Amino acid sequence: MKDTLLRLLNAYGAAGCEGNVTDVLASMVAPHCDEMRTDALGNLICIKKGAGRKVMVCAHMDHIGFVVTDADEKGFLRVGSVGGIRKSASINRRVVFENGVNGVLSNELDDFSADDRKMENLFIDIGAASRDEALSSVSIGDVAVYAPGAFELLNGVVAAPAMDDRAGCAVAVEALKALTDSANEVAFVFSAQEEVGLRGAKAAAYSIDPEIGISIDVTPSGDTPKGPKTAVKLGAGPCVKVRDSSLVCSPKVVRGPPRHRRAARGADHGRQRRGRDAADPRGRARGHDLDRLPLCALRVRGGLAAGLRTGGRASGRIPAQSARGMTGIIHFESHMPPKIQTYPCQRGKNRVYW
Repeated sequence: MKDTLLRLLNAYGAAGCEGNVTDVLASMVAPHCDEMRTDALGNLICIKKGAGRKVMVCAHMDHIGFVVTDADEKGFLRVGSVGGIRKSASINRRVVFENGVNGVLSNELDDFSADDRKMENLFIDIGAASRDEALSSVSIGDVAVYAPGAFELLNGVVAAPAMDDRAGCAVAVEALKALTDSANEVAFVFSAQEEVGLRGAKAAAYSIDPEIGISIDVTPSGDTPKGPKTAVKLGAGPCVKVRDSSLVCSPKVVRGPPRHRRAARGADHGRQRRGRDAADPRGRARGHDLDRLPLCALRVRGGLAAGLRTGGRASGRIPAQSARGMTGIIHFESHMPPKIQTYPCQRGKNRVYW
């Protein structure tokens, strides 16, 4: 698990520029899936075939970043945000472009504000002496990300900027490898452009048309000084989402089948549950798009997350044992029994209960 996670953390993959991550993932999973394809948005979709229901397991590949909007006469690059940047955690950090050019992200000293909503005073210093020199190395529209550099803390905790959501991708990879046979057809989706509007997950949900959707991502940990008021604790095991203000996860997916709950209790990991007051768009996008039309089968969805201590998403920390525990849960959920009850509904489709 740790080797998989480190390989993914070190790959460049800003939102909309996930090609490098796709290549790394494809090399890992190609020998273990029955079908693999990419779609127009850049999602990598890997299928493990089975005769039962369709299950979609989704983790996003992309990473927040800084898009170049201009360069001034002294060679400093003006930037805007790509995704949910926290400006206060980004000042004077090393960033890197896809072509390998390094820079330091800074803020104008006059009228300095750590207000996350004000990005116009940010700039990247790549060492250029003029506008022409700067734009000969990078182009307007190029995206810089926090420079990779995963490292290990005590107790097996790994820290890196791209933990959201390469940790989820690593879990999905290991779960796919472990799923040697399944009664169901499981689609592992490594989605693109989550950080700019969950675009890849929405397209994949329509394309795959699953009956069960499981989203894998990270969630804030509540065990830091004056941190979020949540029961999630780093290292206490994978976190199964229950609800937020935008959706309620299917109780049957949250609980899992009885024999799998017994197996999970006997495994070398615990489970936590998460309920949030704030809306979480990740589960909402996958869930609502699966519930989109009356002619479609009833969809059930769930969320699975790893507790993450984060420095403004610039250096997230996660214990490797939680990632291993998430792999076990995905394996259990993917084997949900294929027995279902149906009754006819509009346009010849069946509505499904189980």
